Amino acid sequence: MRLLDALKDGILIGDGANGTCLAAMGFTKQPYDLANIHAPELVEQIHRNYFDAGSNFVETNTFSANIFKLGSYDVDIAQLNREGARLARKAAGDERLVLGAIGPIGKPMAPIGHVTEAEVKEAVRQQAEALLEGGVDGFILETFIDINELKAAVGAIKELSNLPIIASKAFIEDGEMLAEGLPGRSAKLIADLGVDVVGANCIVGPQRMLDLVRNMTEATDLPILAFPTPGLPQLVKGAISYDTAPDYFAKATLRLVEEGARVIGGCCGTTPEHIRELSKLINAAPVKVKKRPSLPAVAKEKEPLKESQWSELSHKLGKKFITAVEMDLPRGLNIQKLLAGARALKIAGVDVVDISDGARARLRMNPVAACTLLQKDVGIDTTMHFSCRDRNLLAVQADLLGCHALGIRNILAVTGDPANIGDYPSATSVFDVDAIGLIRILSRFNEGIDLAGYSVGVKCAFTICCAYNALPLDEDLENDRLKRKVDAGAHVIYTQPVFDQETVDKCVRVAEVTKRPVFVGLLPLRSQRHAEFMHNEVPGISVPEWLRKSIADAADDTEALKVGVEEAQKLAAYIKSVAQGLYLMPPAGSHHIAECVLEATR
Repeated sequence: MRLLDALKDGILIGDGANGTCLAAMGFTKQPYDLANIHAPELVEQIHRNYFDAGSNFVETNTFSANIFKLGSYDVDIAQLNREGARLARKAAGDERLVLGAIGPIGKPMAPIGHVTEAEVKEAVRQQAEALLEGGVDGFILETFIDINELKAAVGAIKELSNLPIIASKAFIEDGEMLAEGLPGRSAKLIADLGVDVVGANCIVGPQRMLDLVRNMTEATDLPILAFPTPGLPQLVKGAISYDTAPDYFAKATLRLVEEGARVIGGCCGTTPEHIRELSKLINAAPVKVKKRPSLPAVAKEKEPLKESQWSELSHKLGKKFITAVEMDLPRGLNIQKLLAGARALKIAGVDVVDISDGARARLRMNPVAACTLLQKDVGIDTTMHFSCRDRNLLAVQADLLGCHALGIRNILAVTGDPANIGDYPSATSVFDVDAIGLIRILSRFNEGIDLAGYSVGVKCAFTICCAYNALPLDEDLENDRLKRKVDAGAHVIYTQPVFDQETVDKCVRVAEVTKRPVFVGLLPLRSQRHAEFMHNEVPGISVPEWLRKSIADAADDTEALKVGVEEAQKLAAYIKSVAQGLYLMPPAGSHHIAECVLEATR
């Protein structure tokens, strides 16, 4: 094993960024891995420049060359990786080392996202096979966040090869994370995967990486890799830029070697000049490595919230029949109608008011603001519908923390309607995660940690609600999704509106199987047009023919609404006799109609 033999001799110096250099040489296509085919001479020259600067090894220009990131490009993934390895091998010759670079797939794994472990392994296998054909001496898995994804990647490589594997995680350095020993715990977990080197790379500069290296060296006897960025980036004319001087980078990075890093180099923004200065310092004189005791990283126990900090809804579950009423958000700033309606519902004995999050992709006030005002000014518990459409993974977590800080504890996780069906069809949808992934994020917060494993300070107190459609096009798929939602941590099931006792019974049976309370959806119909629209144009809704006929036979819309309310009252009474809760969706958010229907549950 040439890499392991080289490690026995001392410090190994790697390379820096490929993309930074390609951009400087005029190659602007992204991802930069495409240069392996479109500008191979540039890629080979960059590798030679790093070797000339003092690198003992270079990484192939294949960090993003997987099917998930490049599947939409007209490119042969295997060829791209083979060429990446071939170009690095050509520059390295027989004396120097080449590591096959593999990054994360770029999409969250289940249960946060849709990508399965098998799909991750297949993507990595495809890369690794081609890199082996190109002649790499080992593999470097870098900039991973999810250790489960890293585990899958390591497993895929081990099924193909016994070449050495370096596995590196990206961290955001902060005091809380360090105090909890996350880098050390991560180093242990990664070492247990059977890799040869563990490390940290990207995101932070050499000073901020110092404590990461200290933490990791205390947790494992494996060699430690440290590949910092030159510092903090800035946006210049639409492009990410670093302006850290090479001599500063070298001096600051040398301290990482003193703290125990054995494999050293740079990440985004570093150039051959940064590596040249670092190589000069390392080769000038033997580096004195500090001896540090091997101490276990001790994590602080997250303080659980007091019972009083959970929502009123959570305290009522299993103790009484719950009435939840959905109300419409205003288009603009006039929230008085919503507040007045909520006050009337509170007087009527409603337990919780539901606020949707851009339903049908229509512009409405932010539901966080509305829920906060309702809880503060009216004193009624709220359930906020939280859509995945408009938020990336960072924003999802940030907004949920904001909800919790403002006292919003009940969250109904919904995937959300696509933006192109709403008020602004040219707007883009995000969908980093769907409802299942969102539920898992909420569950992680209730454990006291975010997706990256960082502490959020306390164990949160979210009551996690999920949606269920009793009449889907694909029943097996819907049942599977509900099971996955419950497995991810959902506490309560909200159903789509139903219009007959048979469908109510179906919802109740589902609740019995999942052992979760169910709030059965009920929508009073107000006119023939309303009934026909719900039946024919809304997926997952089926209005029985007899009910549509009864409403159609009414003399006018006033009489039709009367029929709709009377039938809703009958069904509401039945729901109370068999289910744990009623989720009432009055047309136009009318609290008057809601109050009429609720009379039947008294």
